[in-house]
Amino acid sequence: MASLAPVNDGIGIANLPNQRHKIVAKRGAHFTIMVVGESGLGKTTLVNTLFSTELSPPKNYNRRHHKQLDKLTEVEIIKAELEEKQFKVKLTVIDTPGFGDYVNNSDSWTPIVEFIDDQHEAYMRQEQQPQRNEKTDLRVHACLYFIRPTGHTLKPLDIEIMKRLGTRVNLIPVVAKADTLTQNDLHTFKQRIRETVSAQGIRIYSPPIEIDDESADLARALIDAMPFSIIGSTEDVETPDGRVVKGREYLWGVAEVENENHCDFKKLRSLLIRTHMLDLVSTTEEIHYENYRQQQMETRKFGEPKVKKLDNPKFKEEEEALRKKFTEQVKSEEARFRKWEQHLIQERDRLNKDLEEAHSAIKQLEAELDGLNYNRTTNRR
Repeated sequence: MASLAPVNDGIGIANLPNQRHKIVAKRGAHFTIMVVGESGLGKTTLVNTLFSTELSPPKNYNRRHHKQLDKLTEVEIIKAELEEKQFKVKLTVIDTPGFGDYVNNSDSWTPIVEFIDDQHEAYMRQEQQPQRNEKTDLRVHACLYFIRPTGHTLKPLDIEIMKRLGTRVNLIPVVAKADTLTQNDLHTFKQRIRETVSAQGIRIYSPPIEIDDESADLARALIDAMPFSIIGSTEDVETPDGRVVKGREYLWGVAEVENENHCDFKKLRSLLIRTHMLDLVSTTEEIHYENYRQQQMETRKFGEPKVKKLDNPKFKEEEEALRKKFTEQVKSEEARFRKWEQHLIQERDRLNKDLEEAHSAIKQLEAELDGLNYNRTTNRR
């Protein structure tokens, strides 16, 4: 028979974290990350680099022109299960192809914002059901917004969507392809972005700083590094000193992915995975989801479905095209009807004219017949 722990060790409350650790390790975890940005900024490459596996295949940019003809922002969901040291994480990556790729990008953020709101709505509806054993949860825990390395500042499109995303999800801005800027230009560019974010009141995720915690210095370093400058690459290259690293090879040397002197990739990976993944999940649950739930519960009755907006901007252009096509068809039918009506009038006039001519001919024949009958009667007398 197993012996119990001595009384002088306490009653055992301190073992609760160990019990919790066993439960979490057995259950595993799930994490949902969304990537938003224009095409060609390396979203797919960064995701594959972050998790050291090919979660998403490379995009076929030969078909980009065909995609642009649709003029719609899509939402693609990629699911995978990762395992490290017998701990499993169900990972969901949400891509948004088509965003910001057109001349007119007004309302291009609507499908993205609606998707985030719809996941909160779906989870809230599941919580209201009698049985809640297996709930599908696609709430976005972190959103990486990719900023084009222009060297100037945020574009109006960036500001508009970041304002909308910041109130709904943990927004993490990143400067894509940081190896295209010099260190001085990159530092100035990041400073301008921080100033714009502050001036526009954009809410971005900020790691919590615990004063008594050893990770406080790390949290401050992560905050100071935002927006993260990143370089994504899944290829192994050899440096001049003989090391094999993940990076990009140029004529002037190698841009290393995990070199903190070259980019902030290690800081971003630490924030997303190693140190603050649980906080991202908790913030989504306790702040963003609760804000959505409170807002909906204040404006709706229990069990009442969400009211969908009829004037969805995503379908405005298609609706306008259908309306224009319908108008052209109506005009074409009206023109054809008028032409047909004119033809009938002309045919009626022609028949009336022929009828009048026939009538005149008959009258003339009747007059001639009367004249012949009169002459015959006169001759008999």
